[in-house]
Amino acid sequence: MANERLRATISAKGETVQSVAQHVGVDPKSVERWITTDRTPHRGHRWKASSFLGVDEVYLWPAVTKQAETASTSELVTYYPHRGAVPATLWSSLIEQASSNVEILVYAGLFLFDSHPDLPDQLADKAKAGAQVRVLLGDPESDMVRQRGEEEGIGSDLAARARITRRYLEPATRTPGVEVRLHDTILYNSIYRFDDDVLVNPHVLGAPAGQNPVLHFRYIPGARTFRHYMKSFDYAWEQGTPS
Repeated sequence: MANERLRATISAKGETVQSVAQHVGVDPKSVERWITTDRTPHRGHRWKASSFLGVDEVYLWPAVTKQAETASTSELVTYYPHRGAVPATLWSSLIEQASSNVEILVYAGLFLFDSHPDLPDQLADKAKAGAQVRVLLGDPESDMVRQRGEEEGIGSDLAARARITRRYLEPATRTPGVEVRLHDTILYNSIYRFDDDVLVNPHVLGAPAGQNPVLHFRYIPGARTFRHYMKSFDYAWEQGTPS
C-alpha cells in the first residue's frame, strides 16, 4: 500500500522526492520506498522529513502514534504546583547552561529579571557566542495587557511591569543577536526556553501567573510536546513588532 499522505504532502509543499531526500540526508530511492511501499523510516528521518514538510510525523506515518505518544509523555521532566515552587537553582542553571537558544514569551516576566539582575548581560554574552536570543514582551499599550491586568486584579501595574522589563533589557538589545519584540496576543502560557529545556507557565483566568503551575519539558527527538509549544512561540514572534 502506498503512502498517499506523504506523496500528496510533498506535492502540496512544492517539494520533490529529491529535495526531501537531500534535506533528510538519505538516497532518493529511500524516499521513493517510503511512498510506494509505505515503509516507516527511522525516527530521526521521520522527524527531519515531517519538520521539512511542515506537518506532524503522525499524520504522515499513523503507525507511529503510540511511539510518539510515549516519547511525548517522556518529555515531561516534572510539574510544579506554582511558579514559586520552581527551584531558584533550576532557573540559574538553565540560564547559565544555555548556549544555542534562549526564547522567552511573557507579558512582563519581571520576576525573572529581578531575581537575576545579571540576566541582560548574560543574554548579551550568549548572543556574542552565537546563541539566538528572542524575547517577547506584552505591549504595554495593548488591550490584551490591560485586560490581563484587570483579570489579575493589578490593573495598570502589569503594563508598568512590562515597561520595567523592557528597560532592563535595553542594554542587551545593543548586542546583535538579542531581539526583543512586543506582542498583543492572548497569552495562554508563558514560555521560557533554554536550549532543549522549556518551562511552561499556564495562565489561569483570574490568577496571577506566579500562582499558576509550571511544567518542565525536555526535548526528545520524535516527540511533539516541546515542538508544539515552540510552534506557539514562533506564531507569537511572527505577530510581534520590534520594540
